[in-house]
Amino acid sequence: MTDAQRDEMRQLLLALHAELTGKTPAKIEPNRTDDSKVGGDEDEQPLNEMMQAIASSRNRNMDGVLARVVKALGKLRNDPDSFGECEECGDELPYRRLKAMPYVEYCVECQGKKDKPKGGPTRKKLTDYT
Repeated sequence: MTDAQRDEMRQLLLALHAELTGKTPAKIEPNRTDDSKVGGDEDEQPLNEMMQAIASSRNRNMDGVLARVVKALGKLRNDPDSFGECEECGDELPYRRLKAMPYVEYCVECQGKKDKPKGGPTRKKLTDYT
């Protein structure tokens, strides 16, 4: 990876860091503020709970990405020659992959091995849904 490419990655990571740290956590207000008030719509509370679960999941994902961005910035600062290498096999990561996700840690093959469900694939054909 060239110095110019590393500088570009640093700028992308810094912009992403600023974006993630500037966001406030997603929050969904409860639709029932008083225990005595039940409300007329019986679907309102389950929908609200689902929206709160989605907001919570987004917040966790945002925290995970931020941690990976900080780690990538540290790697660029402390060991710039190893930036852009797969942490598992050591192969160089494709520049286009880094440009899409500058905080990526693994090549596609190693990431696929990490993401593979235990026990093998659950579907044998694209049309199998169980």
